[in-house]
Amino acid sequence: MPKHGKKYIDAARRLDQNQSHGPAEALDLARTLTHAKFDETVELAVRLGVDPRRADQVVRGTVALPAGTGKQVRVAVFAAGEAAEAARAAGADVVGSDDLVARVDGGFMDFDVAIATPDLMGQVGRLGRKLGPRGLMPNPKTGTVTTDVARAVTEFKGGRVEYRADTRSRGVVQVPIGKVSFTREQLLVNFRAVIDELNRVKPSAAKGKYIKSVAVSSTMGPGIDVDTNR
Repeated sequence: MPKHGKKYIDAARRLDQNQSHGPAEALDLARTLTHAKFDETVELAVRLGVDPRRADQVVRGTVALPAGTGKQVRVAVFAAGEAAEAARAAGADVVGSDDLVARVDGGFMDFDVAIATPDLMGQVGRLGRKLGPRGLMPNPKTGTVTTDVARAVTEFKGGRVEYRADTRSRGVVQVPIGKVSFTREQLLVNFRAVIDELNRVKPSAAKGKYIKSVAVSSTMGPGIDVDTNR
C-alpha cells in the first residue's frame, strides 16, 4: 500500500469513500480537496469491462478536449523536407529526421507527444525501447503517424490527448481532463467528451458491463467515485 502524507489523509477523511457522486459534484470535490501549492491536474480514471491483452478488445485512440488540458504540450516531430517545415510552422517544439532519432537514442526525451511521417517510421521504430515504455511511440491509431503533421501538431497543442486501456491494470483508462483552476463547466465538458469517446469505441467483443467504474481525482488528492447516471 502506498504511503500518503498528512494533507492527503486529511482530504480523504473529508470524503465519504462509500458514497458516489454525480459528475458535476465529483468534479467540484476534486477541485476543493486539493492541498498542493501548484495547479494540480484533474484526472479521470475509467475501468472498462475489456481484456486489453486481446487484440479484439484493445481500446486506444485520441480525443479532443473542448476546454483544452491547461498544460503546455511539447511536441516532437520526426519529419523531413516540406513536412518538417510544416511542422515547424504549426508550432512543433522540436523537428528532425535522422538527427532527431539520434538525439532521442542518446537520451533526449524533452517532449510530451511524438509525431512521425510514415516514411520515417523505419528509423523511429528502432526507438521502441526508448519511446514505448513512456507511451510516446508514434502510432497510426492515435493519429501520431500521419502525412498531415501540421494538423496533428495543432490538435495536440490545442487539447487532443491520447487514451488507452492499460494492460497492466486490466482495462483502466486514465486521462487528464484539466486543472483544478478550471471551472466546473470546463471540467464537465472535458469529462463528457472522454466518456462519449470511450462509449463510441466500445469493442464489439466486449461482453457484460462495459463501463464498470468511474473516478476523478486531482494530482495529490483522493479518488472520488462517479455515478455517470446522475
